[in-house]
Amino acid sequence: MQAHRRPGPAAPPLAHVRPFPTPPTPIPAQRSRRPARPGAPVPDPTRLLIVFYSRTGSTEGLAIAAAQSARDAGADVRLRRAREVVPRDAMTHAEGWAENADRQNALYPAPEQDDAEWADAILFGTPCYFGAMATEIKAFLDRLGPQWKKGALAGKVGGAFATAAWPHGGTEVVTLSLYAPMAHLGMVITPTGYTDEAMLEAGSPYGASAIVGEENRPPRDEDLDAIRHQARRMVAIAGALVSAGEMPSRRKEK
Repeated sequence: MQAHRRPGPAAPPLAHVRPFPTPPTPIPAQRSRRPARPGAPVPDPTRLLIVFYSRTGSTEGLAIAAAQSARDAGADVRLRRAREVVPRDAMTHAEGWAENADRQNALYPAPEQDDAEWADAILFGTPCYFGAMATEIKAFLDRLGPQWKKGALAGKVGGAFATAAWPHGGTEVVTLSLYAPMAHLGMVITPTGYTDEAMLEAGSPYGASAIVGEENRPPRDEDLDAIRHQARRMVAIAGALVSAGEMPSRRKEK
């Protein structure tokens, strides 16, 4: 009779998940770099455009973390806040809306069509309102008709993140809703998946997110880790496409 074998140790859960590579530490200014060969082309940094709308500052917090993470990864970043589409007097009926808008609009330029054409990757960030993206983000997307017509955004990397007051406030469906216009524009939609341990603690496979409560709390550290990973991932993928000559807008610049 065959002896009973003791089972071996169980495999760790989600063993396939590996942390995304950490960006290399920048070389200190006092250390000299090896001079480039005469006539060698200087690498152009990957270009990331972050278009967000934030009424209270919660979505702004994720956008700032994404921008810093992308810059740490060597990208050239443009951080843009979509502008309100309602009259000023309507904003005064919501506490702090007008004041927050003034503060943020003084810090971040409005997104323009030229910004979208300049970028190699575009990351959209929005709060969730009745299970839909902010009207301000939709208004910017609606202005990209000329870019759609000439294919100016085809091949660019696209991603999205969202915030909501409640766990079932719509962050996943709103993130997915942003995939549709990106598809029409011909962008390379890049979800986060579970490509980093950070995505096991926050966000969703579709993009980073934050649940901020009725009091509009700042994003948690776990939320910030998720958006930082998303930004690094988009920069890495866009950079690979540029290096391979597969970014149509870059080919047109030559």
